[in-house]
Amino acid sequence: MIGRELALALREAGLAWDPESGDRFQLHVPGAVESEIEADVFTVSEMTIEPQEFPTDTILGFNGTTEWALDSVSVGDAVWLPREDQLRELLRGAFRALRRLDDAFEVEIELGGETRRFEHPDVAEAYGLALLELIGRSR
Repeated sequence: MIGRELALALREAGLAWDPESGDRFQLHVPGAVESEIEADVFTVSEMTIEPQEFPTDTILGFNGTTEWALDSVSVGDAVWLPREDQLRELLRGAFRALRRLDDAFEVEIELGGETRRFEHPDVAEAYGLALLELIGRSR
C-alpha cells in the first residue's frame, strides 16, 4: 500500500476509486476532524465499513464497530491507499517490468514509445510513481 502523500497526488491527478472489500483508506477532511484521525487507516469490509451507492455519491458506512462515533463519510472525503497489485493492474499495457535493485525497486513502463523507469525502496510506491506519470500523460 502506498503512503498518504502519493495517494493524494494520484487522487488530485484524477485517479478514481470504486471502493471494494479489502481496500484501505484514510480520511481527508482538513479542519473537520482531529488530525490524529486522518492518520488512521481503515479497511473496507462488509462487516465494518461498507460502501453504499447513491445516485449522487458513494458513502462509506461505518457499521458501529469503530471506537469513535462516525456513521458515514463520502468517498470524496477518503483517500484510497491502493495496494501493489491494484497499482500494477492500473498500469495496464504500459507496464513492462519490475526489477529488484540493490536498495530499491524499479518499475519500467512505456509511454508513447518512450521507456520510463521509477525507483523507490517500497515496491508499491514505485508502482504509484509510474501510475502518476501515466495519468499525467493521459490528460
